[in-house]
Amino acid sequence: MPQIYPEYWPHFFTATILEWKPLLQNNSYKDEIIKSLQFLVKQKRVWVYVFVIMSNHMHLIWQPLPGQTLHTIQHSLLKYTAQEFKIGLQKNNLALLEQFKVDAKDRVYQFWERNSLSVELRFSKVFNQKLEYIHYNPVKAGLCALPEDYYYSSAKFYAAGVDDFGIVTHAND
Repeated sequence: MPQIYPEYWPHFFTATILEWKPLLQNNSYKDEIIKSLQFLVKQKRVWVYVFVIMSNHMHLIWQPLPGQTLHTIQHSLLKYTAQEFKIGLQKNNLALLEQFKVDAKDRVYQFWERNSLSVELRFSKVFNQKLEYIHYNPVKAGLCALPEDYYYSSAKFYAAGVDDFGIVTHAND
């Protein structure tokens, strides 16, 4: 019987705020990322296996579901969150919004660096290395002692089965 391969393998994805500015220190902007991931999961566009949202970047391990493309889900996530960041800053912090003004033909503001990193994960050893890297990111940054203590992460799900956001699919499911 022939081996059946997935249309897409899980991907390690990193998106960085423009010039590493700490926009995501404000939890309301982290919440916008969570809302977008919740939408993508609810719409059955993607499985999210692992995530962390830091002050100026996020890491994910996710996998497009059949009929979806990695490009479209990345675009959806980044476009939606950028719009919400702009709306929030227009209401609450015009001075900070001005720091994201760019001289570009296709936009006035830019919140995400243009070239996000996406790496296909075909081997469980590499997947597990990335999972550990993601979960230990807040520990390495000095934000917590244990990965599961950091709220905007899937580490608590892997340590205690708690998914505060309802978006994580266990890597072994």
